[in-house]
Amino acid sequence: MDVTSYLPIEQSKNAENVKDGDYQKDGLWYCGVCHRPKQHRIELGSFKRTVWCICQCDADRLQERKEKDDYEERMRYVQRLKMASCMPRDCMEASFSEYRVRKENEKAFNIAKRYVERFGTMKQEAQGLLLYGPLGTGKSYTAACIANALMEQSVPVIMTSFVEILKDIQGRGSKEAEYMDALNAATLLIIDDLGAERDSAYAVEKVYSVIDRRVRSGKPMILTTNLKVQDMVGCADLSLRRIYDRIFEKCYPVEMLGTSFRLEEAARRQAQMKMLFA
Repeated sequence: MDVTSYLPIEQSKNAENVKDGDYQKDGLWYCGVCHRPKQHRIELGSFKRTVWCICQCDADRLQERKEKDDYEERMRYVQRLKMASCMPRDCMEASFSEYRVRKENEKAFNIAKRYVERFGTMKQEAQGLLLYGPLGTGKSYTAACIANALMEQSVPVIMTSFVEILKDIQGRGSKEAEYMDALNAATLLIIDDLGAERDSAYAVEKVYSVIDRRVRSGKPMILTTNLKVQDMVGCADLSLRRIYDRIFEKCYPVEMLGTSFRLEEAARRQAQMKMLFA
């Protein structure tokens, strides 16, 4: 047995080391459950001492308590990560285990899961994703599933949108750079709903700044958008084209297909209400 702790007998008379079922053998106390010694003899020349030691039962209990404490601390850390992630509250519970997989989104679902499983490589290669497709096909939910799965592994993630970023940086002045640095501090940056921000020269410049900084930082990012890839690739506006070129440089496009989950939910609710009021 790997003895991890000894207590001199003189210091442990009130420590209740002997429990019901314990027994003595060769002058030493043994555990009545695991039958491992609870005492150990130390002999160093003329120095002789019998000390208490931890039996396997006690060692297992200590290990179990440590694992429980470690788990609870990790859960507290994950919760702190989620609170600092800027993630919308309705995304905080997104999970692959609750994902509504169907034929149209199965490929995207598998890519998202593999992205998490291989995140070490994705991080090293600064490889991101571009989730694109029509409204309501689960792009934001898929991104949130990735975010939550990684935060469960203690990976810092920020999930926000360009609309929120533009609101946050307005009026910051000299502190804008600090805000940008905070975005880049996250191991993974997820930006939801590219293209929903205001169509102005100011907005376009800030969007480019965020994406360019992220690419230069050598860290991965994930973006979601309702825009079509062919429209992004063939965009005639040079100011927008340089944004899209930067995105495609580091983000693998993943199409999200299917009918809108929101429309399906609305239809289900209407049918339910129709039955109630019939």
